[in-house]
Amino acid sequence: MATDGITKRRAPVGWGVRILAWVCILFGAVLFSGGVWLMALGGSWYYGIAGLGLVITGALLNRGNILAVWIYAAIWAATMVWAWWESGSDLWAQVPRMLSPTVILVAVLLCIPALTRAGQTRAGQLRH
Repeated sequence: MATDGITKRRAPVGWGVRILAWVCILFGAVLFSGGVWLMALGGSWYYGIAGLGLVITGALLNRGNILAVWIYAAIWAATMVWAWWESGSDLWAQVPRMLSPTVILVAVLLCIPALTRAGQTRAGQLRH
């Protein structure tokens, strides 16, 4: 694609970011599908929304977009609220609801340096 003689290239991100991106996309698709089914049955909307958020996070990670961090942080915060609503102050009941999302949050946060470099590279390509 060319815009005014400038070629836009996808920002380079490492294989670790790409693997995390595809894990988010695959898990998100499964979570979203199950969530839509649960919504159709009159159940919680949480799984559908969280699944969609994971798919979006994965797509943005794959493109090297730092917005992925913010979207996942919002999903994580909503998950913590949902976990508290579901199980109250019973910490052992919250562990299965909070553990996986928190592990993913740590992995997404570890991607920040690569995403920042990718954004700087992309901005540099557009200026030259």
